[in-house]
Amino acid sequence: MAPLLHILAMGRIGQSEEMAIVKRYLDRLAWPYRISERKKNSKQSWPKPMKASRSVLLDERGHNMTSMQFASTLQSWNEEGAREVRFYLGADDGHDKLEPKQADLTLSLGAMTWPHLLVRAMLAEQIYRAVSIINHHPYHREG
Repeated sequence: MAPLLHILAMGRIGQSEEMAIVKRYLDRLAWPYRISERKKNSKQSWPKPMKASRSVLLDERGHNMTSMQFASTLQSWNEEGAREVRFYLGADDGHDKLEPKQADLTLSLGAMTWPHLLVRAMLAEQIYRAVSIINHHPYHREG
C-alpha cells in the first residue's frame, strides 16, 4: 500500500488559483494525499505523524534532485514500508521548530526564490510526476 503523501504548509491559500493548480495534480494521484495548513506564527501543532513516516523539509539550502531521483527516493520509502511522507513548507521566514537535521530529506526546488503559493503548486506537480514515474505512466515524458 502506498504511503499517504502529506503536505504541511504554513499559511492558507483557500480557493485561490494556486490551490486549483495544486488540486489539479494531487487529485490525479494514484496514491493517497492530505493537505494540512496553519496560519503563520500559529501555536497550533501539526497533526502527529503516523508510525513509519518520513519527512521532507523544503528549504532553499536543501538538495537539488532530478525528478527521477525524487521518484526513486519515494519508491524506496514505499518499499521500506513508510506509511506517510510528510512535506513541510515553512513560512516566508523559514521553518519553526523543525530543523533540517531532523528531516529524512531536505529538498530545494531551485536556487531562486519562489512565491510561497507557487511552491505548493510546484511541489504538487513534482509529487505527481514522481508517482507517474514509479507507476510507469507516460506523463513524465509527455511534457
